[in-house]
Amino acid sequence: MRILITGSSGQIGTNLGLHLQDEGHFVYGVDKRRNMWTSKIETLYQDLSMPYRDFDSGIGNIEYPENLDAVVHFAAHAKVHELVLNPARALENITMTFNALEFCRKNNLPIIFSSSREVYGDIQRYITDETHADFAFTESPYSASKISGEALVYSYAQCYDIPYLVFRFSNVYGRYDNDIERMLRVIPHFIKSINNEQPITVFGESKVLDFTYVDDCVRGVSSGIERLVSGQIKNQTINLAYGQGNSLVDMARFIAEELGKEPNMTVKPARVGEVTHYVADISKAEELLGYGPEVSLREGIKRSVAWSLDWWDKEK
Repeated sequence: MRILITGSSGQIGTNLGLHLQDEGHFVYGVDKRRNMWTSKIETLYQDLSMPYRDFDSGIGNIEYPENLDAVVHFAAHAKVHELVLNPARALENITMTFNALEFCRKNNLPIIFSSSREVYGDIQRYITDETHADFAFTESPYSASKISGEALVYSYAQCYDIPYLVFRFSNVYGRYDNDIERMLRVIPHFIKSINNEQPITVFGESKVLDFTYVDDCVRGVSSGIERLVSGQIKNQTINLAYGQGNSLVDMARFIAEELGKEPNMTVKPARVGEVTHYVADISKAEELLGYGPEVSLREGIKRSVAWSLDWWDKEK
């Protein structure tokens, strides 16, 4: 297969791109920043949040590889609280999705869109399957941008017959997620802080989330790409997660145990816009993709701690 990945310098994009290359597929990346972890993914540096209008030969009339099989659209501003503080980034997320869809429309390509469990809102209601998202419960500009992105994808399928898969991810973590100077992600931040015996703050003592190790995520997405390109499935919205909940407090304790440290932990209320309870129903992924997550949070934390310490040691 020949796959274009937007957001190819991010965590999931990097892991997916390298995985597809290892499987013998051609991967072409699009991102506005350099990939800090690998140079193996050929990448066009381009800001997809610009309001492009000419898509005849590419995005913004920039040439792309020919004979592509699909576009995987990961590019987005991803931090919920940061988009609460700077909602203009939510509008940029919508523009990025529009640009990716226009490229697919002009080139007759299927699209894989990375959505989020944030579209369900703060589901203290415990609604977790794909049919029950209620957009009246939109919690933040970030979740609104993903809802809008999904709506655009569905409209392009309806009006232009663009095949799609929408994956609703949940707290993906693991290898290639430790660029915390650019974007503060909770697990690598806790690993670094606890290892350096610095204090950490948990926002939400009773917050329970569904953490997904990146290898499980990549296996699910890769399976979806193959089935979408081959025509086995299309036009589906699928939760992709581990299927079990863990508290942020337990997650921090798992990290401390792996590091052999005692965490200096302060617990504060959840912040505005944040989901406080989510555990995914992954039965649709199991049925359509043969998906079966393999890495529990405790095992994933063990792998994440080992990888992060090794990476930071190499950077010294």
